Amino acid sequence: MVVHPLLSRTNVLGVWNAAPYLVNRSFVNWMQEHLDLVERHNADALDQAAGLLLPAVTGGGLVYAGGSGHSLAMVLEGFFRAGGLACVHPLYAPEISPLHGAWPATEAERRSGLAGPIMEAAAPRPGDVVVIFSNSGANPYPVELAAAARSYGLPVIAFVSGPSMAAAPARAGVKLGEVADLVIDTLVPPGDVSYPAETPRTAALSSLACVYLWNLLLARMADRADLPLWASANVPGGDERNAELLERYSVRVPALRGSFTG
Repeated sequence: MVVHPLLSRTNVLGVWNAAPYLVNRSFVNWMQEHLDLVERHNADALDQAAGLLLPAVTGGGLVYAGGSGHSLAMVLEGFFRAGGLACVHPLYAPEISPLHGAWPATEAERRSGLAGPIMEAAAPRPGDVVVIFSNSGANPYPVELAAAARSYGLPVIAFVSGPSMAAAPARAGVKLGEVADLVIDTLVPPGDVSYPAETPRTAALSSLACVYLWNLLLARMADRADLPLWASANVPGGDERNAELLERYSVRVPALRGSFTG
């Protein structure tokens, strides 16, 4: 077998000339155990979340996804993603993203008054649902986003860490778990980092746990109904499938066709 020179220096096709470095396996096992734990802990909540989301997804409604800082990774995970829901509307403004200024984004999520206009601009309707991702659930942006959604009569599902939320200062007076209708608990330790176990300083868990729980939720929904799901643009028929979904949802989800920055 002839292997491209670049591939010979990676693990692509299983080709690798040096002994691989393996991180402490107890840590790897601990990460896997954490995912098993959050799945068991949230089994009932995930069933409830599927019950809240399915009427919106199958009835022509939207699922609004919000977060700030690194929780925006989950907004991106949910939006226009192969295998993801086509009816996801990202709640977003450039100032809450670290890519548009890391410390300014931290200041923005701590500033009251930003979330309401973002929710209003999304033009929510009865029958829609809001999902908010936040590790600590303590800053004004996610809390006020949930409150704004509730003011429109929309149910709010929060993906948040109970331990982190308990330890964080209540910068909004209340915390996300007190405002949301349903909490999916990532059980991530305060500070997010998890390695080494004795003095954690790296290997944040919140994104890993959230992606896992989100996929568990999608699987539950897919078992119960035919969902509007994006196909990969890099497989045969993907563009054709996605064109139909773009036509269906781009009127209410402007980000499918244009930029947030105009």
